[in-house]
Amino acid sequence: MFKRKCKITFITHGATVHSMDGIVSDSDKFPKINDIGEEEISKVCEYLTNRAVNYDKIYTDSSARCTQSAQIVAKLFKKKITTINLLPRRYGEWSGQSVNEIYKQYGVDAITKTPKGGESLEKFNKRVAEVIDKLVEENLGNRIIVVTTPDVVRAAVALTLNLEPESQYKMLIKTGSLTQISYFEDNWSSIIYSDYVPL
Repeated sequence: MFKRKCKITFITHGATVHSMDGIVSDSDKFPKINDIGEEEISKVCEYLTNRAVNYDKIYTDSSARCTQSAQIVAKLFKKKITTINLLPRRYGEWSGQSVNEIYKQYGVDAITKTPKGGESLEKFNKRVAEVIDKLVEENLGNRIIVVTTPDVVRAAVALTLNLEPESQYKMLIKTGSLTQISYFEDNWSSIIYSDYVPL
């Protein structure tokens, strides 16, 4: 039987003007979550309240959209937020463009292309893996929440399922959704659920 080291509930930030228009962005300060985003995170909090599970720590990156969302969740649990270096993929010259515009220019090859001034998908996945590994080791026996971006959650799921980069973006991870992954000894992990959006 596998011995669990840590359980992480990933919560994606609430909707923003960019996420609603399919625009990729690696900006830390903009956009903030909008009214719909606040409603999404409120529903997440309601779901967590009904589950009545205690969480040991709440983590988020420094971006405005994630910090705002994490503050709403932290208020529910009356816990402090710990900021970690789990920023979204750096999109370089693509930042501020819509996914449709990027695909129109590069086709499906855009999935594995490295934008000028940006970060390759492989490098991004490696960065996410290093942060998750550190979180797991620092939280042995704990249940934690990580408020983050959809692309970080896709990377976490892809790492668990050993997906090739070409398949990683076939996952739909919506704003205001929850994904839970258990991490075990012997570098093994298991997805409990993914992209769950409370009604």
